[in-house]
Amino acid sequence: MLLDLIKSRKSVRSYLDKKIPKEDLLTILQAGHLAPSWMNSQPWKFIVVENQQTKDILFELSNNQPQVKNAASLIVCVADKNAWSKEEFGQVLLDKGIKKEGVEKIFTIPLLYPPLLGEDKTLLRSVEQVTYGISYMTLQASELGIDSCIIGALYNEATIKNPEIEKKAMEALNLKEGQVIITIIALGYPKEKTIDQKQRKEFEKVVFFEKIN
Repeated sequence: MLLDLIKSRKSVRSYLDKKIPKEDLLTILQAGHLAPSWMNSQPWKFIVVENQQTKDILFELSNNQPQVKNAASLIVCVADKNAWSKEEFGQVLLDKGIKKEGVEKIFTIPLLYPPLLGEDKTLLRSVEQVTYGISYMTLQASELGIDSCIIGALYNEATIKNPEIEKKAMEALNLKEGQVIITIIALGYPKEKTIDQKQRKEFEKVVFFEKIN
């Protein structure tokens, strides 16, 4: 049952020195590739990193979080603002069966075309989409017996800028302008199996029907 998998999945930060099979990595990536995306925009790139030199750069980018350096594999999750260009997004819309005049109409509606709202809003909409893929990939990894940790607190446009290390990471990953590292998924086999109870706020404090009490 999927809910049982969700209940058991937790962040793991210490891994065995054990390589993840390529077929398992591909299965995890396929889950991200198939995640929902508004209007099929898919403003994302997912980059597998196993090279230690690149891991060390991403370790710096993550403010020296050790699980980034020590994970068997990393999936760098990139919000790609370039996916909203009229050429790329327009082709996606055409492929969905929307007629050319309909596509041109979409390009005039700020609610439907984020670039009309500026860089910050475009990044925000892109991040929104990337989070779906992150969820799918971490759950797929868990089903395969591979633990993960979603790395927050990165230096990037959405948090705190660090131009020097951001430039190093972009060059290492061959990122273009407009492609922003949003998070990193650290993957590996745990050094120790734990059965800690997942801690969450009380259900009634976060879930409501019709309106917040």
